[in-house]
Amino acid sequence: QVQLVESGGDLVQPGGSLRLSCAASGNIFSRYVMGWYRQAPGKQRELVATIASGGSTTYADSVKGRFTISRDNAKNTVYLQMDSLKPEDTAVYYCNARRSPVYLYNYWGQGTQVTVSS
Repeated sequence: QVQLVESGGDLVQPGGSLRLSCAASGNIFSRYVMGWYRQAPGKQRELVATIASGGSTTYADSVKGRFTISRDNAKNTVYLQMDSLKPEDTAVYYCNARRSPVYLYNYWGQGTQVTVSS
């Protein structure tokens, strides 16, 4: 069992930056693919970024060049650095941990609100 706790969400002006953190409990954190997803009001949850145990990353096209995902396996923590924020980045951001088989090992945090507004 893995428990995920996100933090760092806030209200920020367009063009600003935020760093989200996701702390994971339990062991073998390093074996999990970690990801950030987001869900805006009235929209489906969408993938933002993922990072594999070896450090390879993927990003949604909408955040490439602005967001950076990273992980610290020693601290059981994954981060999302968000720069050049836009109003359309406003959403609840969720942390995810998964590994094979995904139907057994797929965990979500409670979410943290990010609001980009002037």
